[in-house]
Amino acid sequence: MEKYSMVIPKVAGNPLVCYRPIRPSDLAILEQLHANVFPIRYESEFFQNVVNARDIVSWGAVDRSRSDGRSDELIGFVTARIVLAKESEIGDFLSYDSSRSDQTLVYILTLGVVETYRNLGIAASLIGEVIKYASSIQSCLAMYLHVISYNNPAIHLYKKMSFKCVRRLHGFYLINGQHYDSYLFVYYVNGGRSPCSPLEILKVAATYMRSGLRSVAARLRRNEEKMPRWPKCKETRCLITTQSRRNLTTECSECSCV
Repeated sequence: MEKYSMVIPKVAGNPLVCYRPIRPSDLAILEQLHANVFPIRYESEFFQNVVNARDIVSWGAVDRSRSDGRSDELIGFVTARIVLAKESEIGDFLSYDSSRSDQTLVYILTLGVVETYRNLGIAASLIGEVIKYASSIQSCLAMYLHVISYNNPAIHLYKKMSFKCVRRLHGFYLINGQHYDSYLFVYYVNGGRSPCSPLEILKVAATYMRSGLRSVAARLRRNEEKMPRWPKCKETRCLITTQSRRNLTTECSECSCV
C-alpha cells in the first residue's frame, strides 16, 4: 500500500472540531497518524479491525472548519476494546464479583492528536467519548490504559481526568532495542471501585475495632474469673468486737458485700 500523503493542517483561530466513528475510508490516514504519533509499529490487521469495528470501538476527531477540502480528515483518534474483568490485568485493582462472567472493562488501545491540534482539549474530548461509552454498558466497571513513563503530557492529562495510576510496569515497552517502563491507569465507572476504596477501608477498620473490643471484653472476663473472691460478711464466724464489726461493715460496704 502506498504511503498516505498527509497535509499538515494549519489551525484556524477557533476550529470546529467534531467527533465521529472511524470508518473504512479512514484507513490510510489512520495508519499515517499512528506512524507519526507512536514510536512502535502496529500491524495492518489492527487497523483493519479498527476501521471495520471488529471487536474494537473507535472515535475520530475532524475539523469541519478546514478550507482545504479535508474537513472530514482525521486530526485525532482513540481506539478501545471490551475485555472481561476476570481475564484482565487489573483484577487485583478492582472490587468485583468473580462468580459473574458478564462483568467487563474497556481497555484504551491508542490515543493521538495531530501536533498542530494539540493543547486544544481534543484528547480529553476523545477520552470523554470512551467514558460515555463505558458508562453506558451496565456490566462495565472500569476503563484502563498504559502510558509510557516519559510521556508527561499524557500522564498529566489522565490524572487531570481522574484516572488513578495503580502500577508501574518495568520494561513494558521495547522500542528500538531499548526497554521503557509503563504506567497503568484506571478510571472507574458504574460503581466500580478499588478493593482499597475509602468505603472498603472504613469497613475493614470497623471490623477490626469490633473484633478488638470483643477480645478486650473476653480478656477482662477471664481476669475477673481468676480473681479471689472475698467471703461474704454474713458467713464470718469469728467473734469480733464492736469496733472491729464497725470496721468490717465499712469495708464490706465498699466491696458491695451482702
